[in-house]
Amino acid sequence: MPRSRTSIDARAAQHAAVVSTVIRLAPGHGPPHQRHLSLLAAAAAPPVPPTWTDPAARAVIALFAARARRDNLTDGAALVRRYFEGVRLTRPAELADGTRSQLHASVGEYCNAVGWPQMGARFGAEALLFADTEALRYRALTVVALGQALNGEYESARVSLANAREVFAAQGWARADTAYVEFLAETLIASAHLQVDRLHAVSAAMTAAQPDDPYWAHSARSVEAMAQMLRGDMDGGLAAIQTLLSEEGARHSHTMTRHFLVCMRSDMLVAQGRSTEALATLAPYENPDGHGICFSMQRAASLLHLGRERELLAETEACVATGADHCLRTLTPLLLRRALAHRRLGERDRATASTEAAMVLLLRTGTSGTPFVMLPHGETRDLIAAVMLERPEFRDAMPCVFDALAVVTAPDLPAPRFGLLAGLTPTERTLTHRLTTSLSIAGIAEERGVSVNTVKSQVRSVYAKLGVRGRYEAVEALTRSANAQPACGRTADG
Repeated sequence: MPRSRTSIDARAAQHAAVVSTVIRLAPGHGPPHQRHLSLLAAAAAPPVPPTWTDPAARAVIALFAARARRDNLTDGAALVRRYFEGVRLTRPAELADGTRSQLHASVGEYCNAVGWPQMGARFGAEALLFADTEALRYRALTVVALGQALNGEYESARVSLANAREVFAAQGWARADTAYVEFLAETLIASAHLQVDRLHAVSAAMTAAQPDDPYWAHSARSVEAMAQMLRGDMDGGLAAIQTLLSEEGARHSHTMTRHFLVCMRSDMLVAQGRSTEALATLAPYENPDGHGICFSMQRAASLLHLGRERELLAETEACVATGADHCLRTLTPLLLRRALAHRRLGERDRATASTEAAMVLLLRTGTSGTPFVMLPHGETRDLIAAVMLERPEFRDAMPCVFDALAVVTAPDLPAPRFGLLAGLTPTERTLTHRLTTSLSIAGIAEERGVSVNTVKSQVRSVYAKLGVRGRYEAVEALTRSANAQPACGRTADG
């Protein structure tokens, strides 16, 4: 039966959209047309070819990219498994290197979008392996960077991002060619290190790069809401998130961004003592493959503040059972929440084991503040300090960890508790922060811009007030009380 003219025209339009989009996925030719992305995102997934050829691959390249960028994620990870086992195609392939690179990059972008960052990074690495131009190398690096950042591997993500930007700058491509996933990776790295100014810069750069793309605009405004939360503007942040999640505000948005907004709303409600409301906010959501967003982890924070420890452990049991398949960025805070629950229930060995596992992940992926968001301050500090005292290999991370605790945890009491530090002057309290680092006395003096003799005099005063005979005893006392909040930094021994 002959095809209708309408059918022929539709197929021709889709083919033209595929050709144009594939060319524009890598920088140098301008971004893909929004109309083409919308058309391709709604198209049916092609059948698996008996043998992969470049034309067959191009249709799938465009499909995965369009679905990621226009938020058609209904098929989830099943769409990836339709064509791949792991990162390998399930059928023989006769593909040019550049085509293979593009295919893996698009699938990696899609994996990141559905919240499966481990696979996103793996597909990005395969794309990098076959990238035969600088444009394809840039695209692969940005996909890798986002997968690493979503997985909580912030130092690796920083390196991948720096390499991608070096390629971009060397080629002199237009600002509009900057990859969306580059901005998302930058956002995650900045938020992990609590860098509010950097978040504002990312938002402005996104708006400047694609001022007419509503998806980019929604993401840029979401980054601003994240900055508000980190600044402590809970009321302003909640209002912004409400607008962004409204039917009108979320019409052109990405699932990952909306899920982050829901989680931020939950965190801010917990900070305001509205944990029951936070649980209600999270109720409709289930964990995606890979747990790039882990709603069980988010619920655990509310359950902890409500004193529902056994319910917390039951909620997160399946997450722990997934092991290496669980996103590390969300697994670390989940382990800390479980540790606090075990501690409250008197299960100290389990609490210690869970805390140690969390600290190992934290050191492996790069120390950040996000695992401690909205955990009870004093309890968390005591838990971490006890483990650090027993495990010297964690000691160098103490300054960064305690700095993060001071910023992102939820208060236990209306007013600060100084405990062991109550008799110290503000200057002496600041000095105790430095004593728990590996800075020498000379290093402390240089950092503070005072003489060595001044520091020695202040140190003697601190020792006298703490009732200790030297630095080792002082550090031990401060660590046990968990009242020191050292500054982040690592220098020479002293």
